[in-house]
Amino acid sequence: MSPLISPGDLGDATILDVRWRLVGAPGIDSYREGHLPGAVFCDLDRDLAAPPGAGGRHPLPDAGAFQEAMRRLGVSASRRVVVYDEADSTAAARAWWTLRYFGHPDVRVLDGGYRRWAEEGHPVTKEEPAVEPGDFTARPGGMPMLDAAQAGALAGEGVLLDARGAERYRGEVEPIDPVAGHIPGAVSAPTMENVDPSGRFHPAEFLRERFISFGALPEVPVGAYCGSGVTAAHEVLAMEIAGVHAALYVGSWSNWVADSSRPVEKG
Repeated sequence: MSPLISPGDLGDATILDVRWRLVGAPGIDSYREGHLPGAVFCDLDRDLAAPPGAGGRHPLPDAGAFQEAMRRLGVSASRRVVVYDEADSTAAARAWWTLRYFGHPDVRVLDGGYRRWAEEGHPVTKEEPAVEPGDFTARPGGMPMLDAAQAGALAGEGVLLDARGAERYRGEVEPIDPVAGHIPGAVSAPTMENVDPSGRFHPAEFLRERFISFGALPEVPVGAYCGSGVTAAHEVLAMEIAGVHAALYVGSWSNWVADSSRPVEKG
């Protein structure tokens, strides 16, 4: 079952608008300007992450908080959930991964997001729907996850992909976190190369060849990290499309550098 879905295939689903920006206007502003009919706004910072701290800038929420958030948004285990963002699925992938981690059996990402939906002429609305609370029960463990020690070990024993831009991986720039560089042994694999200029994912065969070039094979232990566990979820999603089941280091670089004893590599 593909984790992606096209605009014409949504059917009966709970739809979550997960538009989000690291900087700039909040996603709720875009939602209020127009969204898919029936879609409910899901706030990445509030609903898909715990407060920032030593665990990183977007640590995993605990099961109780996540369950409460999803029920408030109308999520039930018996009904498919479709998530989307503006176009490239970066934020939507975090929603996909978190729902899957906490046990939802059917979560799809709208490939191409809101932009594709609108460009293909599907209806949009500013009307915010009345939400009937869902009955989703959060059960952790549905997707593989790494902590810092496991991520560091995987970089030497398997394949750990760094989903950030190559210049951040090399340590040439670091606009957000206090230390520049990467986890020793990690491989640079910028996640934005998983999508085409429109924001849609490249075909599965293209992605499969891309990840093979990094050594990421179905039989090899593979993981991914980024700055705070958002774009790395996009990397995990791309690998899922390619047939590679990968683990996510949710705390990512922002958690790694919170402990000054952890090694850092540049170049």
